Amino acid sequence: MKISWDPIEMFTGGNFTVFYRFDEQNWKKCVHYVYDHGYVVGCIFKIEGREFDISIRDTNGTKEFYQDFKLSSIKFLKPKSPQNVTFLWKHDKVIIEHRPPFALHCFILEYQYKSEFDEDWFRKNESGKFEIQGLDPVKCYSFQFRVRFICSRSSYPSEWGPKMHWKNSSSIDSCEADDFNPDLNIVLPSSLVMAGLLIMTAILLYICRLKKIRKTLMPVIPDPKNSDLFRDHNGNFQEWITKTENVLPETQLECIIEEEKEEDLQQAKVEVKGLELGLANIIT
Repeated sequence: MKISWDPIEMFTGGNFTVFYRFDEQNWKKCVHYVYDHGYVVGCIFKIEGREFDISIRDTNGTKEFYQDFKLSSIKFLKPKSPQNVTFLWKHDKVIIEHRPPFALHCFILEYQYKSEFDEDWFRKNESGKFEIQGLDPVKCYSFQFRVRFICSRSSYPSEWGPKMHWKNSSSIDSCEADDFNPDLNIVLPSSLVMAGLLIMTAILLYICRLKKIRKTLMPVIPDPKNSDLFRDHNGNFQEWITKTENVLPETQLECIIEEEKEEDLQQAKVEVKGLELGLANIIT
C-alpha cells in the first residue's frame, strides 16, 4: 500500500524517516519512498493487517514530528493494477482468473476488451475465475483489467493495467499490424495501377525521344542506286529528297496518262479495221 502527504504543509524542514507497524507489532522503517520534485511525499509498504500505526520522525528516529494510530488499511484503499491475471483459451472462449493479494471476497476484477474490428470496449465486472465466450480465435483481441476493493465505501478502483493482446490462443505484442482498413485496401491497388501507367508512359516517352536523338545524330543513309544524288546535287541529300518528293507524284500521274493513251489507240485500231471490213463487203 502507499500512504502520501503534502510535504509543504506538514514537513517543511530537513529530512525525516517514516515508521509503521500493523496490529501493534514492532515498528518498521520505510524502505520505498515516493518523491515529487525532490520532496518525499509518501511511503510504499506491504499490507500486513487491517489496522496500522504511522510515525514520522527525524533521521535519528528520536524526535517525532507526526503520529497517527489505529488507521484502517482498507478504508481509503486504492489497489495496484492487477498483476496475477492468467489466461486459458479454449476454442471460442477464454478462461480468466485473478488472484488478489488478500481478502479474495473483497476484490472484483473489472475488465474491458475489444477485437481489432471494434471501435468501443465491452466492459464487465467479475470476481475470481470466469469465462468470456463467443470469441473468434482468428481475430486479435485487446484486454485491460483493473481491481476494485468493495469492502469499503471510500475505496477507489486501481488504474487500468497495460493492454494485453491475444490471437489464435497466443499472446502477441500488438493488434495494430492486423488492423483492417478498407480505405487502404482500395487505395493501395489504385496506387499500383497509377504507378504502372506512369512507368509505361515514361518508357514510351523515352523511346520516342531516343528515336528522335538517333535520327538527329545518325541520319538515314541514301541508297547507292540513287546516282542522281551525287551526279545532279553534289551529295546534297536535303535538296535531293525535296526534289524527289515533288517529282514522284508527277511521274506516277504521267504513267497513268500513258496507259490511258495506249488503251485509246488500240480501240481506234479495232474501229478502223471494222470499218475497212464493212466497206469491202459493200464493194463485193
